[in-house]
Amino acid sequence: MQTRFTGKQDVYLEIAEQYKEYIKLGVIKTGEKLPSVRALAGELGVNPNTVARAYSTLESEGFVRALPKKGAYVTYNEEGKKEPDRKNVIYALKDMGVSKNSILKWIEEVYGEND
Repeated sequence: MQTRFTGKQDVYLEIAEQYKEYIKLGVIKTGEKLPSVRALAGELGVNPNTVARAYSTLESEGFVRALPKKGAYVTYNEEGKKEPDRKNVIYALKDMGVSKNSILKWIEEVYGEND
């Protein structure tokens, strides 16, 4: 995948727009992990903060979900809903070798043990 910058808008927005197109076209599918911020920044020759901002934009628009210390995963579904397909996220984590106990631990961290 190649990203070309036109200079018509901020670089982080250009990156986000390009990735939205890749996701909508199915080049990057639901459940797939995006490149790390540092890896993509190095590939594109931009500051890692620029890529982090692009990923943040994608997350706020419902295209990806960032998991702390695990990376960003595509959550966009074909109907364009911002609601991620939860089963695909879980299957993606399982395919990556993440254990059930790890997932449950993350849930407890987010929701607290009393919820």
